[in-house]
Amino acid sequence: MHIDLAVALEEAVQAAIGPLNKITEAEAGEKPAGGQWSKKEELGHLIDSAANNHVRFVRAALEPDFRGPGYAQDDWVRLHGYQEVPWLELIDFWQRYNALLARVVRRIPEDRLAALCVISDSPRVTLRFLIEDYVLHMRHHLDHILERETITQYPGAALGV
Repeated sequence: MHIDLAVALEEAVQAAIGPLNKITEAEAGEKPAGGQWSKKEELGHLIDSAANNHVRFVRAALEPDFRGPGYAQDDWVRLHGYQEVPWLELIDFWQRYNALLARVVRRIPEDRLAALCVISDSPRVTLRFLIEDYVLHMRHHLDHILERETITQYPGAALGV
């Protein structure tokens, strides 16, 4: 069981809840120019990321060799219709889903964190990398949603994970 990964996930979520709740419904739904996601759609993307990574974390912890698909992020966001979901509902669902993921991460046996994983046609990475990258990816998008001065970078972006 690897507590520090779960704690990092919980801390990232907890640090964002207050600032997210300060964003108004109108601000959350505002569509930027150039076809970019609204804050609602970007948080929805983080829900989709949680769903996809949930499967990856569990299967990589249980199976001898994990291979899984990537996902069409824009299509997922569009199909879920996050733009029409109330902002506070999105925040609540995102927070609860990540609480579940933190519980899963806590229960992964230490030796399984070295399990090799292949996502789509990306290079092999460890389960530990997937979890760490998931948290960094989340922070990256939260930085953008919350309009922070510094945007977190994450290695998986270069790998397409």
